[in-house]
Formats: sequence, C-alpha cells, structure tokens
Amino acid sequence: MPQPLAVPTTREQLWALLAEAAEIEHHLMCCYLYAAFSLKERVEEDLSDDELAAIRRWRGEILAVAIEEMGHLATVCNILSALGAPAHLAHQNFPVEPGYHPAGVVVKLTPFNWETLAHFIYLERPGHADIADGAGFESPQTYARGTPMDRVMTIATDYGTVGELYASIDAGLVRLAAAIGEDRLFIGQPTHQLSAETCGLPDLKVVRCLKTAHIAIDAIVRQGEGAEAGEMRSHYQRFLAIQREYASLREARPAFRPARMSAHNPVMRRPPTPGGKLWITLEPAACLLDLGNALYNHCLRCLSLAYAGADAATQRALVRTSVDLMRLLTPIATRLGSLPASPELPEATAGLSFATLRSAAALAADVESVAIVVERLDELARRAGTLAAHYPDEAGLLHEAARGLDHLARRLAPHATAAPAAAVAAPPLITPPPAATPAPPAAVATAPANGDAPPVPIPLDDGRERIPGAGIDLIYAGKRCIHARHCVLGLPRVFKANVEGPWIAPDAASTEALVTVAQMCPSGAIQYRRHDGGAEEAPPPVNLVQLRENGPLGIRAQLLIDGQPVGMRAVLCRCGASKNKPYCDGSHNAIGFKATGEPDTLPSDPLPARGGPLSVEPELDGPLVVNGNLELCCGTGRTINRVTATRLCRCGGSTNKPYCDGTHRRIGFRSEA
Repeated sequence: MPQPLAVPTTREQLWALLAEAAEIEHHLMCCYLYAAFSLKERVEEDLSDDELAAIRRWRGEILAVAIEEMGHLATVCNILSALGAPAHLAHQNFPVEPGYHPAGVVVKLTPFNWETLAHFIYLERPGHADIADGAGFESPQTYARGTPMDRVMTIATDYGTVGELYASIDAGLVRLAAAIGEDRLFIGQPTHQLSAETCGLPDLKVVRCLKTAHIAIDAIVRQGEGAEAGEMRSHYQRFLAIQREYASLREARPAFRPARMSAHNPVMRRPPTPGGKLWITLEPAACLLDLGNALYNHCLRCLSLAYAGADAATQRALVRTSVDLMRLLTPIATRLGSLPASPELPEATAGLSFATLRSAAALAADVESVAIVVERLDELARRAGTLAAHYPDEAGLLHEAARGLDHLARRLAPHATAAPAAAVAAPPLITPPPAATPAPPAAVATAPANGDAPPVPIPLDDGRERIPGAGIDLIYAGKRCIHARHCVLGLPRVFKANVEGPWIAPDAASTEALVTVAQMCPSGAIQYRRHDGGAEEAPPPVNLVQLRENGPLGIRAQLLIDGQPVGMRAVLCRCGASKNKPYCDGSHNAIGFKATGEPDTLPSDPLPARGGPLSVEPELDGPLVVNGNLELCCGTGRTINRVTATRLCRCGGSTNKPYCDGTHRRIGFRSEA
C-alpha cells in the first residue's frame, strides 16, 4: 500500500535523504554496468548473428542507462552541494545488506539474464505499475523503518519506489525554503558543482535555488525512476523494450543465453558471511579484479576532488580523468566475465565487485591533492605493466591500460604545480620521445633578398620548424598540413613545390602577403611571428567549426587543444583513421569516409558572445569535448547550431554526426596507437 509522504523538516534530514538517493543511483549504476559487462561478445559463444546483434544493442542501451545514472548521481551531489554538504560518492559494498534500503530495494551484482532484467524493470517502475520483482530478488523479510521525521538524529524514511523518495526530497525542499528562506537554504558555492559543460552530461544542471532544484529532480524522475509510462526513453521503457526482444529470442531458441556464466556478488577477500557471495581466488582474475577496483576507486576520488572547489580548468581535468578511468575499466571488467573465478565453483566466471576504499574521503582542493592523484595514476600504470609481464595472455589488455593511465597522468600533471617527492622520483612507464635539438646558429642560412635560396629551417622542441626571414618568421608544422595548397598556389616563389631540401623562402614576398597566405591555411600548419613591429594574428571575432563533406572538421578560434594553445586554425579528424589524432592527415580519402557536410539545422539562439577561447579536449578513446562559444556551419556556410558546450564525433561511426552518440564504445574506437 502507498505510504504517507514523509517530509523532511531540517537541513540534516534533507542531507540524509539525498545521501540515500545518491547511494541508490550509485548502486543501480554499478548493477547495470555489471550486467552489461557480463554479456557475450562473439558468435562463437553459442550465438547466431541476429542474437549477437540484439545483445550489442542491449549492451549499448544498458551502458547508456548507466551513464544516465551517473548523471543522476551528479545531480544529487549538486543539490547536496547547493545545500552546503559535500558530494556523496560513497556506497555500501555488494550485496547491500537487507534493511539498508527499504525492503523493496534489493541490490546485488548479478549477470544479465531474464530475472536480472525483470529486477531492473521493477526498480525503475512508475509508482502506478503493479509488477513483480525478478525471481531471486525478493526481499528476505518484510521490513519497515517506521521512524518519523521528528528526531534530532537523521533517519531515512520508508518509500515504495525511488520516485517516492524524490517526492519526499522535493517536498522537504519546499517546506524548508518556506521556513528559513531560499537564500539561507541554498548556501553552497555554485562553482563547486558539476555542469553539462564540465562533464559532458547534457541534462546536468547547476542548482542555485528552489526552481533549479525542482527542475533537477524532475529530470531524474522523468528519465528513470518513477517515469510515466508515456516516457518512451525512460529507463523503465527502455528495459521493457529489451525484455520484449529477449522474450522473442527465447521463444525462437529456448537455449539462448545472452550472458556468460558470471559470478553473483564477487568479493576480493574471504567473506565472513559467505552466503550469496563468491570469493575470487584464481589468477589472473584476482589480479585483474584488484586492478579494476583500484581504477574504479580512483575514478571516484577524482570526482570527489572535482566537487571540492578546484578552479574551473582543474575541475574539468579531474572530471575528464574520472570519465576516462571508467573507459579504461570497461575492457578489464568485461574480460573478468570470461575468466575462471574459484575452484569451489568451476562453472562460474569472475566479475568486477566495485569494492570501495575506507580512505575514499575527498582530498582537499589544492595543488598537492592533484599531484597525489597523478602519483596514483603512475602507480596504477606501473602495476598494469607488471601484470602484463606476468600474464602473457592478458598482456594486450594490460598494456592498453598502462598506456591509458600514463596518458592520463601526463595530461593531468600540468594542474599539479607541486608534486610529492615519491611522484617525482617514480620513472614514467612510457618514456616520451626526446625533444628535437635546435640546429646551431651557424647552420641557419639567411636567404638573399631575391628569395631564390630558402633558409635552412630551425627545428623547434614541439616538432615544428621556424623558417627565418627579414621581417617575419614562418612557423611550419608538417604533421598538421592537409595540402590545401593555398600556400603553393598563392605564393609559389615562397612555397616551392616539388623541390628537395628547404622549400620555404619568406623573403620572396612582402610581409603582408605572407600574413595573408598564412591566415588562409585552414590547418594551422603555417603560422608566423613578426619582428617588424606589426600585429600578430588576432583571434577571430566568431568561433567557427565547418563540416567538410566526407571529411574533417575545420575550426577557427583561439584554440586550446588538450589544454595547450595551438593557434587560431586547425583541421581535426572525424573519420577515426588519422595517424596524427586529433588532427586530420587525409586518411578520410583513403578509407572512403562518408559524412554529410550539410546536416539539418537545429534550433538555437544567438550567442551573447561569439568569440573567446575555445577548449577542445580529445577524450581518450572518445569524442572531442568542446567548451566555449561556437557556431557550427555546413560546407556552404549555413549555421546549423550554436553551442557553448558539445561533444563532436571523431570515431567516424556516429549516426548523429557531427555529434557523438556513444558509438565509439560499441566499435572499440582507440584514439592513440
């Protein structure tokens, strides 16, 4: 029977209910991920082509729902932060003991099967839906908390569905705002919260007041828990759609099994109460489980620190590191589902337990904390490398993990200006190539006035070359060149095509002519430095990205790529095949890439500001994460969208180009060799 709505009357009570909501979202996310990781991946695993295609669709849907659960968790943490509390990212280890949540909320890690799917549908059901839980997920006892909200110590209330929990939270916000005033209720710093621009979750909003809190809670309920039956993209309806297809495949072939025989509730150590749990003791599963849980916990630590008041750039870097750690975790967790787990249960394979650390408290938002995060990334990279040497069958997987972790450590390191001694002393797992040594001054030959003898280029330490001239130096980045030929056609006496040796002679044209041709170079391969007192290249008044038909993304803006300034022009790969990612190298022509340069126009309002710095962060094995004022234009110049944050596809597989739709995860896109 429906329970009377319990309404919090104090800030402490609101904090308690929000902490429970955060843990439920977190628990559900882990359960969904576990089920997705257990799914089969090849027809050789007793599947037909049609069955495998269905499983791949289900895996994509379940992962998408899990990502939305992460968005729900972040939304709850935003509300907590707005109310003056820290983000709540801790959770109970699995399986969650009966009574920790109300009796109807049973939480344990199980592989994907008919019963698990029915349980997911039950958990996500609207309040009016009269459906049974999956077999094996029944609550072991009838239990009611039965404590009213008139105590000084906080205690969570009973609720039949998760939607009812959010209704209590919403009612409590209204009551407390009326009692003490919105200004006193919402006292947290908005800059401590995460936003769509920070983490790429489009529905995530900063909570500043009662209205924005209402909007945030409504978005959670409509997208997942308690969603109306008409919400066809709610979690409830998406799981129902999977169930219908699953039923059809089972009817066609009763022996159909979509998942591997994975463990139920795997654990890392001998459980004091072993019932319903499986201790993972066989190698290499035990070592991979250890590494996987370490990656997961470091993901949470990065996210906690992002809520602790770091500056905007560091906050974005921490969130990005957290997301990329989950991407590195995915293949390890999937592999666990195919490895023997324990001699006591030979038919079972392992799985990720999502075990949490006792030392999971957020670090302080200062430079030493970021350095500690980098130190831990280095430790994990070295451990992955060591495991690769011990387990040759897993070497490819572990080397990929080591590569990714080393990449994350190097990318985050600039945000830590003072690293602990241990982190400084530890050698990098992957040694970067030595910087190019500049040529001695004697090797530089200044061109004569007629420009017929090009000067010898001077290598720069970032891989570019400086070609000196009397009034202007040209800077050439050969790896960024896409052979647009504006240079060799516009100033053929300066840019000498089809010659051996030095081929750029700056003194063969006027400074203004060189500036004009350089600024026509779409890739930014040609830049310049004036030493005649003239103005350097100015940022464009409007930031633009132009979609090339069957080709790359041309960008004009004051660009920062991976946090580094790269000039005002760049052409970035969107086919997925470039050997010089994120830049285009012409591979789209070789692979016959197809992508329209004329997509439909989306409704968008004019931007208050159209220029300014534009940050492009290539997500590891994922899309281009763009932050800043940007107008997206088709090849003919038509504006198709105006944004301040977006995620642009660079795997070549999105069905919603130029935007990312998550296809990179399904096709196994890799952003680095």
